[in-house]
This record gives sequence, C-alpha cells and structure tokens, in this order.
Amino acid sequence: MTPAHAAASATGDDEGSILLLVIAACALGLAVILMVSAASSLYLERVRLSDLADAAALAGAESFDVDGPVDPAALDAPAGGVPHPVLTDAGVADTVTRFLAEEPTTGLHDLRVDGATTPDGRSARVTLSSTWIPPVASLLVPDGVRIDVTSTARGVLVGPGAATPGPVGGG
Repeated sequence: MTPAHAAASATGDDEGSILLLVIAACALGLAVILMVSAASSLYLERVRLSDLADAAALAGAESFDVDGPVDPAALDAPAGGVPHPVLTDAGVADTVTRFLAEEPTTGLHDLRVDGATTPDGRSARVTLSSTWIPPVASLLVPDGVRIDVTSTARGVLVGPGAATPGPVGGG
C-alpha cells in the first residue's frame, strides 16, 4: 500500500450525499403521521356515531305511552304477569327523528337514520350512518368512508307490580 493510497482510504473515498436518504425518511415519517391521524379520526367518528345511536335507541325504547291502553299481550306469562312497555315501529321512528332534531350533530357529515324499528315490541333498534371525511387531504386515504352503526335498547317498567331491575334491564 502506497502512502497516497493509505491517505485516500483514511480520509474516506466515498462520494455522495445523504440528502436523498433524509428526504425519503422525512416523507415516510410524514406519511405515517398522516395515516395515524386519519385512523384516529375515523375511530373517534365511529365512537361518536355509536354514542349517538345508543342515545337515540334509548329515546326510542322510552317511546311507549304510559297512559295508553294495556295490551294483554304485554303481560309476560313466565314472569308472573309482569307488564312491560309495548313499542311500535312508528312510535320508535318518530321519537328517534325528534331526538336527532334536538341533539347537536355538528361535525357528522350526511347523517342518516337507516332504520328505527322495534324487532320484538319491547326493544328499539336504531341504525345510523354518516360519512367520515379525513382531517387532512391525502393521496393515502380515501376522500370519504360511510360508517354504519346499530344500537339496541330496551325499556323496562320498574316499580310496584313491575319487573325488578336486573343486569340486562329487568324482565
């Protein structure tokens, strides 16, 4: 090894720059940050819509008429003739519509009631949908995703002569 050759290898014979590597690492980091923020936003939007559907289903489950006529079918034979509220599809749908008109739903894009029914006359089932829009426009995430949630609630009469409250709503 000649002295000139030894001096060249000691000072580093590499030529080039790490600028391209730094730019690629920054782009990858930015893409990860955008994807995590979009995923977090989507999750929070779904939780918010689910909470709204829970509240709407609870309002629908309480849409029975306390002073209305008693339906003999509303007496549970296995529970010893304990009365339970009787719900109708029209009553649940009307109550859910009124509830959502009074509830603040700002931030939920294209909110729709896809269903507000009573499958068994005792429970209210509400299906809501909304469009999620990402917080930052990006080529990595879609412009909008439709979110659908369904919630079910059951109304129970509690008091003298009615069902006792239990872990699943009584009667």
